[in-house]
Amino acid sequence: MVRQAAFDSRGSHIRWTETPGSEPARVYLHGLGSMSTAYHAHIAARPDLTGRRSLFVDLPGHGTSDRPQGFGYTLEEHADAVAAALDAAGAAGAEMIGHSMGGAVAVVLAHRRPDLVSRLVLTEANLDAFPPATAGSSAIASYEEDEFVESGYARVLDAVGPLWAATMRLTDPRALHRSAVGLRRGSDPVMRTLLEESPVDRVFLQGAHTGELEGRDRLESAGVRVVTVPGAGHNVMFDNPDAFAAAIARTG
Repeated sequence: MVRQAAFDSRGSHIRWTETPGSEPARVYLHGLGSMSTAYHAHIAARPDLTGRRSLFVDLPGHGTSDRPQGFGYTLEEHADAVAAALDAAGAAGAEMIGHSMGGAVAVVLAHRRPDLVSRLVLTEANLDAFPPATAGSSAIASYEEDEFVESGYARVLDAVGPLWAATMRLTDPRALHRSAVGLRRGSDPVMRTLLEESPVDRVFLQGAHTGELEGRDRLESAGVRVVTVPGAGHNVMFDNPDAFAAAIARTG
């Protein structure tokens, strides 16, 4: 079932696909230039995860959600839009499963609306402002906005792999650029600090091919369970779905 909720004063809607099941709900948030069902539906359908209410949310400007031109697409604004969706869905105390930028949004949401979040499962989430130049968000944010809309978007589509391009084509170019700029700017306080201070159960999945997670010892000292996933890069849910599902189900 597809549902929607208004997230700004103009009546723009954030949309999600929902499957019924027991509470608390699991809410899946995608990364920059992506959409939730493409990256997470195959995980939620696994036998060890079925039976739980699941929401696959498309962030503003992405997938099936509206893409208002006057929206800022900062991490805080994305988080508030997700909050509007969860309020409309009656999904308080949800488990948030966030990939990349979606993980950063989930961390900010947990800080701004702690009533909505009972657990964070983060996959290679952005924790710091100003990621390295090799990051996709940095490449997109390196353009001026109008330049990106007019020519940079097409160049980026040609440069990224076919899987990311398939969902990025469903993302509004201006929303994509503003989201990348907002991700590069980070939150205040920054996402890493918010994650370290969060009182909820927290799991961080890092693909082994990506390399060691910066600040791992400090995160673990703060109570974050950091799992290095063998045979996986940035897209852990595709590279090692068994480990990904186990982390969500608390069996890994």
